[in-house]
Amino acid sequence: MDEDDFTTGFTAAKGDDVLAQLAKTDLDPLSIDELNERVAALKAEITRCEAHRDNASSHRLAAEALFGNKKS
Repeated sequence: MDEDDFTTGFTAAKGDDVLAQLAKTDLDPLSIDELNERVAALKAEITRCEAHRDNASSHRLAAEALFGNKKS
């Protein structure tokens, strides 16, 4: 099972909740190795999301420092 196998069928189409589909996936047919690969892929995606969030936060803080905090 590679990353492409894991993501097949989980597109972010309009009205399609990828996380809900992921949570409903039957894990019973997966071997221990496949489960380990799935966990590794999920951890990698979490790391990617956290890095993106941190980068966005840094950009926001830089903009606020430059232009001031515009929150009302």
